[in-house]
Amino acid sequence: MMKTPYYLIDKAHLLKNLEKISYVRKASGAKALLALKCFATWSVFDLMREYMDGTTSSSLYEVKLGRQKFGGETHAYSVAYGDDEIDEVLANSDKIIFNSIGQLSRFSEKAAGVAKGLRLNPQVSSSDFDLADPARPFSRLGEWDVEKIAGVIDQVSGFMIHNNCENADFGLFDRMLGQIEERFGHLLHKVKWVSLGGGIHFTGEGYPLDDFCARLKAFADRYSVQVYLEPGEAAITESTTLEVTVLDTLYNGKHLAIVDSSIEAHMLDLLIYRQSAKMKPNTGPHSYMVCGKSCLAGDIFGEFKFEKELAVGDRLSIQDAAGYTMVKKNWFNGVRMPSIVLRELDGSIRLVREFTFDDYVESLS
Repeated sequence: MMKTPYYLIDKAHLLKNLEKISYVRKASGAKALLALKCFATWSVFDLMREYMDGTTSSSLYEVKLGRQKFGGETHAYSVAYGDDEIDEVLANSDKIIFNSIGQLSRFSEKAAGVAKGLRLNPQVSSSDFDLADPARPFSRLGEWDVEKIAGVIDQVSGFMIHNNCENADFGLFDRMLGQIEERFGHLLHKVKWVSLGGGIHFTGEGYPLDDFCARLKAFADRYSVQVYLEPGEAAITESTTLEVTVLDTLYNGKHLAIVDSSIEAHMLDLLIYRQSAKMKPNTGPHSYMVCGKSCLAGDIFGEFKFEKELAVGDRLSIQDAAGYTMVKKNWFNGVRMPSIVLRELDGSIRLVREFTFDDYVESLS
């Protein structure tokens, strides 16, 4: 039996998302780029590249990873590029997107041979979290002043707009895109491509894919642009579990189960956004608070129901553990980092990477 903790990526579940992405590409004409900020586990890129057009990034290292491990189109974006990295970014990208007019002007000459884009901030979004809202007050993410953008339109060939966040509501997506058209439509006519970013949960159950495709195609036809989507969570949702083992049980007003993992180290987004993990089937008469093994008092995966009482040695599967998990995992408390394991399409299990004490040591100085 495989030693826990480990992330288990199920390629069959991953494939379901990829097939929906492929359908959208064919039906709408949009291209799909994997958002590496969400998921960058390159051991499954061999499968993903068959259904997607390339990658989009947020840093120099992500740009290089996309170029070297995924291939296809490589889009570079950063909130701000440094003088010491811009040349390498340009050498590894097909398109470079600048966050501000200041950065565009500063590096425009260097980027003469690469397609250049500018991030727009439409000042509307679907985010419920101020922490993640790109349109929050005083946001540094993108340009909003139409007149200023018009003044540099001859320096760019496209725009990037990222204002969706876990948006499973097609109606809301449609309305926000309409607001973007009202505000920036005359500028959209002057570019060749528009990225609508990520955060659109179009691979979720029941999402109206045909309506989505028709809306994207109508947008592309109206402005004569190539539309790009940047799925992150949409590409890998429900594909991965975090497999853990119960190390101890105790009672302190509630039944507690301590596992050999940690949300701060292995599922950091749960802590950041104060969310509970997911457990299936989460039914039964026995309720437990599943807790991590770090010293952080709030290291808690959540409260779940089980068919039987938990005991030391029981295995648990934390659901939906791909997005913003492996890219954020860390060595807090020196807790052993989860291995990366694949369930291949034929059902076989393969250990891809195991992290050791030496990896912990080498991450420090």
